[in-house]
Amino acid sequence: MVATRNHPKEFQTPPTESPTKRSTRTSSGTTPARTRAASPPDSAGRASSSTIATRARTSSPTTWSHTPSNLTLGWLAISLPLVMWDTGYVLLRPYTMPGGILHKPIWAPYELYGTIDHVYGWKAYHAKSGWTAAQGSVNAIETLAYFVYLYIVYTHGKPEKKQGRGAPELSTLGKLAESRTVTGRMAALAVLIAYTAATVTFWKTVLYWLIEALSGFDNIGHNTPIDLLFLWIIPNGAWLVLPLYMTYVYGAEIIQGLTMATGEKKTQ
Repeated sequence: MVATRNHPKEFQTPPTESPTKRSTRTSSGTTPARTRAASPPDSAGRASSSTIATRARTSSPTTWSHTPSNLTLGWLAISLPLVMWDTGYVLLRPYTMPGGILHKPIWAPYELYGTIDHVYGWKAYHAKSGWTAAQGSVNAIETLAYFVYLYIVYTHGKPEKKQGRGAPELSTLGKLAESRTVTGRMAALAVLIAYTAATVTFWKTVLYWLIEALSGFDNIGHNTPIDLLFLWIIPNGAWLVLPLYMTYVYGAEIIQGLTMATGEKKTQ
């Protein structure tokens, strides 16, 4: 007791735990949710900003559209009647062939063409070659698909004085380079139908040429170079070049639409 009274200093009071530490320890064992809620402000801010950016990106409107040029539509307007004419000749043989009741006047030109390409002449018919009728049947399906495509484009699209996709500059072709624009679900349906039909047309024509090459030009090898160039290569070549062009252009549109659906910026 004497030592306590004579001590030069008073005993220091033990430090008291701060309310903050005490509440933290108490809550850590009972309410984990409060600990999570006390996350640093900068982390919460980053999470909030990320959420807002994601929502803005998801809700941003898309402007994809199908914009075929008048040049492409003009090719279909020219080629479809020719394909229908050709398909009719093939599927109605032998009545459409020389001497048949349907030959003149509609299919009279095939009297000459049957001597240029024996696939269309009596040689293939008497040999019961299935290739002629097979490619004619595919022609009929392609033609139906193209007509459905044109129906969609002209009933759901509107002409615009802007450059159609894949067309040359407006200053070069003028109105032929302008577009007819289709939007929404019908645009997606139209471009899918046209892309599929053009792909079938292109590869069917490639197959036609390959059959000739791999058979030693059995059906066209008898022609002179001039006749072969002007009466076979150039006419048939059009159904290689233009469908390939359509496949490229419409394929690019499909890729563009799918890219925009992922939220990436639209590119031309």
